[in-house]
Amino acid sequence: AAVRGYRAIFTMPDKMSQEKIDMLKAYGADVIVTRTDLPHDHPDSYVEVAKRVARETPGGFYTDQYYNMDNPEAHYLTTGPELWADTDGKIDALVGGIGTGGTISGAGKYLKEQAAAAGRSVKIICPDPYGSIYYDEFHKGRSDEPGTYRVEGIGHDFMVGTLDFSVIDDIIQVSDKDSFLTTRQLARAEGIFAGGSSGTAVHGALQVAAQLGPGKIVVVIICDSGDRYLSKCHNDTWMKDLGYLEPEPKLPGQVADLLHFRNRPVEFAQADESIANVAKRMAQQGISQLPIIPASDSPNSSPGQFFMVHEGDLLQHMVSGDANASDPILSVAKPLKGQVAPADPLAKVQSVFDDDNVAVVVDQGRISGIISKIDLIEYLASRS
Repeated sequence: AAVRGYRAIFTMPDKMSQEKIDMLKAYGADVIVTRTDLPHDHPDSYVEVAKRVARETPGGFYTDQYYNMDNPEAHYLTTGPELWADTDGKIDALVGGIGTGGTISGAGKYLKEQAAAAGRSVKIICPDPYGSIYYDEFHKGRSDEPGTYRVEGIGHDFMVGTLDFSVIDDIIQVSDKDSFLTTRQLARAEGIFAGGSSGTAVHGALQVAAQLGPGKIVVVIICDSGDRYLSKCHNDTWMKDLGYLEPEPKLPGQVADLLHFRNRPVEFAQADESIANVAKRMAQQGISQLPIIPASDSPNSSPGQFFMVHEGDLLQHMVSGDANASDPILSVAKPLKGQVAPADPLAKVQSVFDDDNVAVVVDQGRISGIISKIDLIEYLASRS
């Protein structure tokens, strides 16, 4: 716009970094900041404000990135062919986040077509923040109330027209903490100075690569720059204030020590077990959460993925009428968060409690224990 002499007006929610605003203004753009907590169709949301500004500005043009089909078409014509050519047609998986969906839909469509013509397949996997609706829409065909998350430029609270689910093989969820820590590790270990949404994508890509195994070509799209997040995920104070940086190890021992002290078997629910039966078991055993092992052929899970149901989730779905007592428990479960390993320091368990009610111990792909806050308290009390 600056080169062509156009006036550029940008709207964005107030969760966006100050660096983004300052950068746009440095190019001579006008920036209108709106509230993050407004639904997309609210008159004062950044989407509706942009439409209104375009209508009220003589000669104004609204690019409409969420519904302009030139968006995915551009990636079908350019990004897809580039990835296919640069991997000599041997790409096994493309991993990328969903903002507008244009990149992953356009490039993914091209790669799928080329792979099919070559008699092979390519997986399209999209990491998505907890709180975005894309995961639920993809796996369940509906979404719960959208949540809040701090990663910028990825995920959404509404479905967009430029996103083509038919191209995507799976959507996996990534927490803010994992996104930001991966972003920082990219800079420190690889010299790649990226932003938070790239951390989301890379964290997901590492999971995909681990599942596919050696010898596979996994491409991940790193689409933002770290210089826009110097006051956020690349700032130690910001990370510490929000609890994203690992605490200094102050607790004695490892997770395995607590498991040995606790010495109780883990109760599981089967994916097809009814909500009523699971609720009855939880009440009888006096537990407030239960891990679920999905069936191997479940369309709602990836290999090695576990789910958890909390009593609060059951109550929410039963009260709202979204679920019936006879429905399978997997329909109201959520992907497992708060995972730790037996060799992890106990300090990591404490940090998990900041984001979830319990810490789930996963050992070689199996759940070997569930640790609650009272378990940790009893363990520490026994040592004092």
